[in-house]
Amino acid sequence: MIEDKIQVLRKAAKVSTEQSSYNLWCVIAGNEELVNNIAYAAIASKDRVKILFREHVLLKESFVYKKFDFIMIYGDSSKIRELSYICKDDGGAYIQIAPYYVSDEPNLMLLVAPEDAIKKFVGDVERLESQFSILLEDQTTGFIETDLKVNMWLPSLISNIIAPLFNMSDVILSTVLVSMEKEKDVKNIKKIAKSNKIFVIDFKDIIMEK
Repeated sequence: MIEDKIQVLRKAAKVSTEQSSYNLWCVIAGNEELVNNIAYAAIASKDRVKILFREHVLLKESFVYKKFDFIMIYGDSSKIRELSYICKDDGGAYIQIAPYYVSDEPNLMLLVAPEDAIKKFVGDVERLESQFSILLEDQTTGFIETDLKVNMWLPSLISNIIAPLFNMSDVILSTVLVSMEKEKDVKNIKKIAKSNKIFVIDFKDIIMEK
């Protein structure tokens, strides 16, 4: 945990030397309780932080349902970093995006999904020879809620024993910031991400709505 905070401070120092920035964008992902806490803290910050949007995601894979939340916020850099520390302490994942990335990197997109889906996505993109760069990434260290839907195949007694144990499975959630040099790769990468059940945020849409 201490090493994570040191890395965060180093990243923050790097960005501040490259470009003085008062406001930052930040995406925070984790379980519902964690994101509830972040949303509450953001609202309590009054005019210092704005919630751009929040999503609750439910992914079905065979008999397994994976559930997680993520939130996009924008505002005062010191408050954003404070909320990021809270996120990391509670086992969540976050990415801070300074204006440096927005102005200097082409076609920015944020990806949020379980780690196995992100890895498959990268492999699929490479096979189709689309080009993109990973700029920032982070993973959760806490638990993401999962449900095992086996009630109609197993007796209720056995199901009641198995399901709570399975809900403790550790699902790693990844947040990734990528950029693409060529416009033609944007459409392909969005299509591949969708086929891998990855939530995609096009940063052009965020800038227009801010």
